[in-house]
Amino acid sequence: MRRALDRLYDGCAVLAACFMVGLLVAVLLSILGRQLHFNIPGIDAYAGYLMAGAGFLALAHTLKRGEHIRVTLLVGRLSGSAQRAMELWALFAASLLAALGAFYSVRLSWQSWQFHDISTGNDATPLWIPQLTMALGTVVLAIAFVDELVLEARGQRLPPMPDEASHNE
Repeated sequence: MRRALDRLYDGCAVLAACFMVGLLVAVLLSILGRQLHFNIPGIDAYAGYLMAGAGFLALAHTLKRGEHIRVTLLVGRLSGSAQRAMELWALFAASLLAALGAFYSVRLSWQSWQFHDISTGNDATPLWIPQLTMALGTVVLAIAFVDELVLEARGQRLPPMPDEASHNE
């Protein structure tokens, strides 16, 4: 199960990286289009879709690598069972919030598909297509938070690595 979850997180990260490359290509095409006097309809909208997709798809991988910003003001002052209880509570609350975000993201995408909702730009993209990346990213993030909660409850969760970035939290 651990291997399958890690593949899921890594797969979403690879997909996010592909979206970043696509974003680069879209921005470069937009710049070239202005310089060489040609227009690709909707290129700015597609760049936005790619940027949003990259952000959402990278969420779970970032969480699992300990790269999300954590506010450790309270947790850092606790120790022993109080610190563990606070970690469990925080992960439980985060899991619930991530599950709610996932539910409503999936629901939004589903409703856009049902209502044949399209973008207001001249490209008229069916909105459920770019919204799928948001839905997928939030679902995988919710899975990652539950994964972290289970690992913490079992005492198998590794503490975040102290580095220079953590001193700035």
